[in-house]
Amino acid sequence: MHIAEGFLPLEWALAWYAIAMPIIVYGAYKVKKLLEEKPEMKSLIAVAGGFIFVLSALKIPSVTGSCSHPTGTGIAVVLFGPAITAFLSTIVLLYQALLLAHGGITTLGANVTSMGIVGPFFGWLAYKAVKGKVDLKIATFIAAAVADWATYVVTSFQLALAFPAGAGVEGVLSSATKFMAIFAVTQVPLAIIEGTVAALLIGYLASVKLLVKEEVTA
Repeated sequence: MHIAEGFLPLEWALAWYAIAMPIIVYGAYKVKKLLEEKPEMKSLIAVAGGFIFVLSALKIPSVTGSCSHPTGTGIAVVLFGPAITAFLSTIVLLYQALLLAHGGITTLGANVTSMGIVGPFFGWLAYKAVKGKVDLKIATFIAAAVADWATYVVTSFQLALAFPAGAGVEGVLSSATKFMAIFAVTQVPLAIIEGTVAALLIGYLASVKLLVKEEVTA
């Protein structure tokens, strides 16, 4: 879903930066506060960030100017919530833009908004809705899959707003529908695979790390 460097018009690139920045700053504050209160959580934050980095780097070509891949945000949002996930995703997306030419600096705000903020937020809502009602691994699967799909819906609208099919709202909706239809071919199965991997990882972490059990049952 990473929108490529220079693909968005300047006004949209700046707009997505303006939307993302306050949440990134709040996420950084939450990370600092968490580590001050629970320094033992540092290793879990590293695991969650590493999971985002690895999975979101597994890209395959998709819509022009973008790509398809897992997002990897499910573990972070289950363990730490959407604000810290936004901060971790920003670090990952910045590194990928600078070191892997995956995404870009001009499109960093847009990519953070979709993959780091809105997608994980919906994944977190889904997790909260089923938490305590189903097994932890199933809840994590749902959170990861919803976060993945929501990310691509947002990316579709970001591309549609920048490149509408016609005038007005109808042009944006028409364009977004086309983008979502193309993304769905790869993203529906990818999200299911991502949810399965995330569920297996959280199950393993919960079995070997008491901290994980404490966080997910809090």
